[in-house]
Formats: sequence, C-alpha cells, structure tokens
Amino acid sequence: MIRLVVGLGNPGKEYDRTRHNAGFWLVERYAQSKGVALRKDPKFKALVAKTPEGAWLLLPQSFMNLSGQPVQMLAGFFRIKPEEVLVVHDELDFAPGVARLKQGGGIAGHNGLKDISQRLASHDYWRLRIGVGKPPAGREGADYVLEKPTAEERTAIDAAIARSLELMPQMLAGDMQAAMNKLHTEEAPAKKEPPKEVPAQKEPPKPQEKQGLLKSLFGKK
Repeated sequence: MIRLVVGLGNPGKEYDRTRHNAGFWLVERYAQSKGVALRKDPKFKALVAKTPEGAWLLLPQSFMNLSGQPVQMLAGFFRIKPEEVLVVHDELDFAPGVARLKQGGGIAGHNGLKDISQRLASHDYWRLRIGVGKPPAGREGADYVLEKPTAEERTAIDAAIARSLELMPQMLAGDMQAAMNKLHTEEAPAKKEPPKEVPAQKEPPKPQEKQGLLKSLFGKK
C-alpha cells in the first residue's frame, strides 16, 4: 500500500513549466481530480494534502536538491515506511510520452532522489518516472531539465501523466505488478506521417499502326 505520494520539482513560477517539474504536474493533477487542495504546511516545508482514501500528497517547497527533508519529516511524523512512499519525478532516460514504475534502483544523478535516499536511509521507495527526453549532444542535463519542453513534448508528457493517473488507484492499493503490466505495455502515441504522394500515371502511347491508318485515311493529298 502507498501512503505517501511525493511529486518532485522546484518551487516558484519561473520553474512551473520546466521539465524538472514533471513530478509536480502529476501530483497537482491528481489532487485536482480528488477535489483536494494542496496547502502550504510550514512544519513540513511543503504543500500537503490528504486524499479521501487517506493517502498523503506532498510537494516539497525546498529546492530539488533538498527534497528529502520534507519527505523525511512527514514520513517520520506519520510512521510511513520507505516502501509505502511513491516518488514521482522526471526521467532523462525515457522519451516524452513514456512512464515507468519501479522500486528502488539507481538515482542516475537525480539530486532530488539522492537527497530522499540519504534522508530515508533507504532506496526501497517506489518511483514513477516520467520521461522528458535526453538533452541534445553537447548540452548538460542540469540545464536541459530547467528549460520548458516544446509544445509537442509537453503534449506527450501530459499523455503519460494521464495514463499514470488512471492507474493511481492500483498503485495506492499496493497492486504494483498490475499497474506496471498496464503502464509498461502502453506505448507513446505514434507520430502521424504525412500522406505519401502518389505519382501521376502516364497515359500509354497510342499504337503506331492505328496512327498510320488514320494518316492514310485523313492525311493531306
């Protein structure tokens, strides 16, 4: 069972639409779908809400590299185990439109995950990874995630978030295998290719014998 859902991101309007805030986007949409408001709780240094089903939602209001402190404080206060925590975050290794669920594993340089793992002294929490794509050659990932995705990328990311939200009841109930089976078999929407041009058909040449016959009948004398 999942008792705490954490969305990772950076606070402030200047970061609202950046790739690094994909975790915020999902949790905000989930709170809205449940009709609950995320309110600032100074005690936990985060925006906090509780769903009708009893799960806590948390958006740390410290910056990304300090995400672990709010998670540690709320989890400790309500005696929530690491395996009862689901962290939603952006993932460079997946293309926009892809979402994957797993427990534990490496943090791949993600500063938010690094701080959470250190604070909880565990890697056993669950992770919902929202693909944002790799940076172009020569670009640093740290700069790339702090930029806004293109309109096409944002549409794909939103679609992945929507698919994930449909499976949130299964995740919260602890039926992670069923959620993974469903989420991992759904592919990102395929790009529509423009219709191929059909070459114009050439008219077949008229038979030579017929042309010669016409000339002999109607030709000039």
